Amino acid sequence: MLVTSAEFMDPFVAKTPSPTVKPTASELDVLRVLWQLGPATAKAVLAFRQPDMPELNYAAVLRQLQVMHSKGLLTRDESGHSHIYAAALAQSALQQNLLGDVIQKLFGGSGKNLVLAALSGHTSNTEREEIKRFLKDHAND
Repeated sequence: MLVTSAEFMDPFVAKTPSPTVKPTASELDVLRVLWQLGPATAKAVLAFRQPDMPELNYAAVLRQLQVMHSKGLLTRDESGHSHIYAAALAQSALQQNLLGDVIQKLFGGSGKNLVLAALSGHTSNTEREEIKRFLKDHAND
């Protein structure tokens, strides 16, 4: 694969993570932080997470970011004094990858079965009304 000059110069160009790499719950927490903050240092990630996890320390956050980078879940800009980490995939792209995996493994490849299972006990009346409006608005899509 050829790397364009723009990709070569931009340290945050996402390399496609392996489709077999599934983030752990803790890794998803870090990804949510980075999707919210944007590219950030380990110190910034720690500062964001520490109010909810006071036992968390810098070394643990840095190690987790390094592991996630080695798995392809994060990109890393090493050009400055502090490394800056960013999610390798957009939130919606990872959600689609993981959802596709769930649909295949748990629902035999049927999106309809997933939706019916979700609607049969995991949605409030308000959410059902929102879903009805969405389906009505997108009936011709």
